[in-house]
Amino acid sequence: MKTISISAKKRNELGKKSTRELRKSGNVPCVMYGGEQVVHFYAAENDFIPLVHTPDVYLIGIDLEGEKHHAIMQDVQYHPVTDSIMHIDFVEVFEDRPVVVNLPVKLIGSSIGIKNGGKPRQRRRVLKVRGLLRDLPEYLEIDITNVNIGDVVKIGDLAYDNLDILDPFRSMIFSVVSSRVAMKGMEIVEPEEAAGEAEAEAAEAEEAEESGEKE
Repeated sequence: MKTISISAKKRNELGKKSTRELRKSGNVPCVMYGGEQVVHFYAAENDFIPLVHTPDVYLIGIDLEGEKHHAIMQDVQYHPVTDSIMHIDFVEVFEDRPVVVNLPVKLIGSSIGIKNGGKPRQRRRVLKVRGLLRDLPEYLEIDITNVNIGDVVKIGDLAYDNLDILDPFRSMIFSVVSSRVAMKGMEIVEPEEAAGEAEAEAAEAEEAEESGEKE
């Protein structure tokens, strides 16, 4: 996992007035959970730019007035008009404790289905995983070399050493669908209809599972 260091200062006042003053001076108020106590601090907005404008996940070394912490960014709030960073939540992490994090997906290989004229469909670009810091990669590789037209790669098809995938195992990640009009006798079937029953079944299973989770 990539790393970055940030120098920050503790917040002595937590009221709205203090928060507004921090933002006016180009700083971002932050909160860090997961340790022995909740930590309120702030740092310059420019220091966070490499973190928020990238799909990569960083292990962040926070120097809090001499105190050393390691954390992962959990949530970012932006101003609805200016898109400036309004607030950031962090989770403190430790080498001997599992951490839950969203890691980006990286497709590798040249799909045989795409070579045969199929169109790629990617439904998920990040996956939620749990593991120790030493086992967390920068991204999760998925080899699509053998994915043909009509094939579907689901979360349940994946496995990574020392990592647990927490997303629904029936959820689709990647598929290849037909890009040509299929002829069945005298009937012309549009590309969407000839996309392959596998993708439709996977999508229906995902929707059913997600609706069940909501109930």
